[in-house]
Amino acid sequence: QVQLVESGGGLVQAGGSLRLSCAASGRSFSTYAMGWFRQAPGKEREFVATIAGRVGTRYYADSVKGRFSISRDNAKNTVYLQMNSLKYEDTAVYYCAASGSNWYGESADRYDYWGQGTQVTVSS
Repeated sequence: QVQLVESGGGLVQAGGSLRLSCAASGRSFSTYAMGWFRQAPGKEREFVATIAGRVGTRYYADSVKGRFSISRDNAKNTVYLQMNSLKYEDTAVYYCAASGSNWYGESADRYDYWGQGTQVTVSS
């Protein structure tokens, strides 16, 4: 069983930056693919970014490419999402997810564990 705890959300002006963190429990963190998803009010949860276990291959949604960066520190069992040039439409609850099979991609169904989410609000 893996527990995920997100932090770092908050209120920021458009054009600003935030860094989200997701701390994971468990011994096999380095082998898990980790993803970030988000859900805005009235909308479905959408993929943001993912990073594979072991080799660390990264993949981003087109809407955040060039602005967001996902990284991981396996020694700290933590994955990060650096968000720059934030836009009003980035406002959402951001969720961290882990894939025990090291599957990294857009489909939320392939992730086994989820955090409780952290709110990001971007003011225009």
